[in-house]
Amino acid sequence: MENKIRVLIADDHSMLRQGLKQILELENDIIVVSQASNGNEAVEFAQEHMPDVILMDINMPVLSGLQAISEIKERHLPSKIIVLTIHEDREYLFKTLQMGAEGYVLKDAEPDVLIEAIRSVNAGNSFIQPNMTKELVKEFNRVTMHDSTRHEDNNLTAREIEVLELIAEGMINKEIAKQLFISEKTVKNHVSSIFRKLNVSDRTQAAIYAFKHNIRSQAGIGL
Repeated sequence: MENKIRVLIADDHSMLRQGLKQILELENDIIVVSQASNGNEAVEFAQEHMPDVILMDINMPVLSGLQAISEIKERHLPSKIIVLTIHEDREYLFKTLQMGAEGYVLKDAEPDVLIEAIRSVNAGNSFIQPNMTKELVKEFNRVTMHDSTRHEDNNLTAREIEVLELIAEGMINKEIAKQLFISEKTVKNHVSSIFRKLNVSDRTQAAIYAFKHNIRSQAGIGL
C-alpha cells in the first residue's frame, strides 16, 4: 500500500535478511521492497527503488556499509539510513552519524526497538538505541577534547547549552532541574526553545545536532 514504510535491507547474510523481512512485514505499516547482499547493491537498489528507510550493515563485501552510506548521501537520495550492526564501538556510532545516518541499532536488539527506529526515522526523527547514547557522548568527548571550535549560529544561550548537554547525557527534565538548581517548568521552557532554535523535534535529534556541531559549554559534557 502507498502509506506503508518502504524498507531496503542491506546485509550479506541471506538468512538474516529473510528473518528481518518476515519480522518487519508482520507490521501493517511496513513493507520490504528490496534486499541487497553487498554495499554496491545497496547503492544501486536505493537508486532504483527509492525506499523510505534502508537498514544498512557495516561489514559487507564489494562496498562496505560505510562506503555505501557515503555514496547514497553523495547522490542525495531521499532514503533514511539506519545502521544495523554488531558493532557496539562508539567510534562506529559517531562516524556513521557524522556521515549522515539517521539511526543506529544493534543486531541483538529486540524487534520492537528496530520497528520503533524505522517508524521514528521515517517520521523525520533520529534514533539511537537507548543503551548506546552514553557511548556517543564518550566518543564526542574523545574527539572534541582538544577542539575549541564553537558554532555560534544557533543562537543558544549559555543556559540552553548547559541544558542541551544534559539532554545529551540522557537526563529527563526532573534530573536536569536538580542538576542546574532550577524548576522543571524552567527546564521545559529551555527545552522547547532549544528545539525551536535547532529546528528539531525530539531530544535525540537535539543531542545529535550538538555532537555534530560541537556545541559545548565552557565546562564541556561531563559523565
